Amino acid sequence: MKKTIITVVGKDSVGIIAKVCTYLSDHGINILDISQTIVDGFFNMMMIVNTDLCSKNFVEISEELEELGKEIHCLIRVQREDIFDYRYNNSIRSSLAYDNSFTWQPTSASRRN
Repeated sequence: MKKTIITVVGKDSVGIIAKVCTYLSDHGINILDISQTIVDGFFNMMMIVNTDLCSKNFVEISEELEELGKEIHCLIRVQREDIFDYRYNNSIRSSLAYDNSFTWQPTSASRRN
């Protein structure tokens, strides 16, 4: 399964979810998970989608959603799941390789308390 992460951020307005979801539906892109919130008038949505049945490639989807974002005055970003897996796995590896030899030494200021 080709999972893709789509984020949408912008000033809240009517129809943002409808327009993004219509694009996805029209191109055979299935929403696997979705989260959206509005904070102080700003809209934020994250979706995990499956692009297996989409006839368009990743670059086409990304460019078309970016263009849709401009039309609805939002920033739409499309990222492959692999990027997150790579970042997470490399983060874990670097954490394990990190020499955690820090030792706390009290200072004169901490001794006063």
